[in-house]
Amino acid sequence: MNGLPQSPGPIGVFDSGYGGLTILQGIRRLMPSYDFIYLGDNARAPYGTRSFDVVYEFTRQAVIRLFQLGCHLVVLGCNTASAKALRSIQQNDLPLLDLSRRVLGIIIPTAEVVGSLTKTHHVGILATEGTIRSGSYEIEIRKRYPDVVVTGEACPMWVPLVENNEVDNPGTHYFVNKSIQRLLERDNEIDTIILGCTHYPILLPVIKSHLRPGIEVMRQGDYVARSLKDYLSRHTEMEARCSKNGSVRYLTTESATKFSESARLFLNERVEVERIDLG
Repeated sequence: MNGLPQSPGPIGVFDSGYGGLTILQGIRRLMPSYDFIYLGDNARAPYGTRSFDVVYEFTRQAVIRLFQLGCHLVVLGCNTASAKALRSIQQNDLPLLDLSRRVLGIIIPTAEVVGSLTKTHHVGILATEGTIRSGSYEIEIRKRYPDVVVTGEACPMWVPLVENNEVDNPGTHYFVNKSIQRLLERDNEIDTIILGCTHYPILLPVIKSHLRPGIEVMRQGDYVARSLKDYLSRHTEMEARCSKNGSVRYLTTESATKFSESARLFLNERVEVERIDLG
């Protein structure tokens, strides 16, 4: 694609909604000097139940927009997009857009470390229907740790509960406990659970209240941040293309006011937001 900015620019973080803010938060804690653009496709969220083709097209549109806004590196801070769109964008689109730019996901950084955390070699995944159906976690974990047993459980009610700010009420506890018990009934030896949706860390206190002692819960933001920092240390040419003024720009495809209000749940701060269109 001709006309993409070539000067150093921010790191892009994309999600279908708000959950990627937990990824951005983890990255910013570890890399506070870098510039970031966060793009949430809130108008078309959630992605979890959409087809592979639709998720790919929506994600592709977002990546192109972030490239146009000066990003040389984009992190898909969305498990569904990482599962359904990342490989196609890397293999099919980057050669046509700009071979020097990169798009990274959040499933592989999680899969790389989970084998070192589990003692029983039994791992559970709590995620959206789309991520579970894709089998991406199971594939990536078994590539690295063939002896690890992976069991996934879809939690379709969890994202709406978070986005409607219904985090700590009896209904939320009911649905969280129901999904956890289903997972553990299928494999009672699980000692490590991956929260395979970026909304789910908001539910962490509720989740832990329904787990027996000894089960570790992985929050992706910290692991993705460490992986990204390591990636930039090994790819100095990309690191040089990342601008460093400590700034963050927030974009949404829905209402800027609504995004700003909801973002406070994830970030504990009010942010300035701009509305844009994709596609």
